[in-house]
Amino acid sequence: MSRLTANLLLLLAALIWGAAFVAQSTAMRHLGPYAFVGVRFGLSALVVLPFAMREWRRLALKPDRATYIYMALTAVTFFLGSILQQVAMKSTSVTNAGFLTGLYVVMAPFLTWLILRKLPHFIIWPASLLSLAGTWLLGEGSAGSLTFGDYLVIASALFWALQIIFLGLAAIRSAAPVSIVFVQFLFTAIVSLAICFLAEPLSWPAVRAAGFELLYAGVISGGIGFTLQALGQRHTPPADAAVILSAESLFAAIAGGLLLGERLDLAGWFGCAMILTAVMAVQLGPLLRRRPLIMETGT
Repeated sequence: MSRLTANLLLLLAALIWGAAFVAQSTAMRHLGPYAFVGVRFGLSALVVLPFAMREWRRLALKPDRATYIYMALTAVTFFLGSILQQVAMKSTSVTNAGFLTGLYVVMAPFLTWLILRKLPHFIIWPASLLSLAGTWLLGEGSAGSLTFGDYLVIASALFWALQIIFLGLAAIRSAAPVSIVFVQFLFTAIVSLAICFLAEPLSWPAVRAAGFELLYAGVISGGIGFTLQALGQRHTPPADAAVILSAESLFAAIAGGLLLGERLDLAGWFGCAMILTAVMAVQLGPLLRRRPLIMETGT
């Protein structure tokens, strides 16, 4: 596969993930957040299952206790990030959700420092201040202008950052990233549906009404998007992948504007630009000095 083809696959993955925020938002007209997350990642697990089984057989894996612990932590943090983000879609815009979710890129090096005692690259400090200023502008120049949903998205970004760390640790020990992804999909689906049956109404007509959103978010965003990322990143430099995949936030804003009629004022767009700049700085700074800090992931 050529580098151009790989980059186009990554761009398509970013587009798919950005548009998924629209599906997450409109699905709330028919389903509660736990129902949507449960069915969505149940579908994702089914899509990934054949590849996970092939990987597991090919590698003849025998995970040790530490690997199982990291896999469990990956699954739990993935569930918490997913459900917080989905609950947030009730009271935040697709545009805000896309850009605020990107804060996980800035959070991940700090958490790596706290958990693994690895000092972050110097670019983290100015990037963090820039992302904080961007969030302030996105909230119309006041933290009080951020909605409850915005705060939930920021909280979900914290768990996405933790998930990246634990996924990396588990993948290094097991050399089976697809299998780990399958486990996190399956765990999230089971826990979400269990809570749904206790706390939310769920009916076949509601699932059918949200069928397009579920298929898009579960099969295309979860299953196909991840596969495109995995294929693309095998044939393109990390610096290319970092820039291209960070475009997910921009695609979320474009999709929100075109499909839902969302609009930001000038200050909000400046805030989005600052957050995106911070995200790209955290990704590219270490790569330019051949010191990659974190792994990229999708929604």
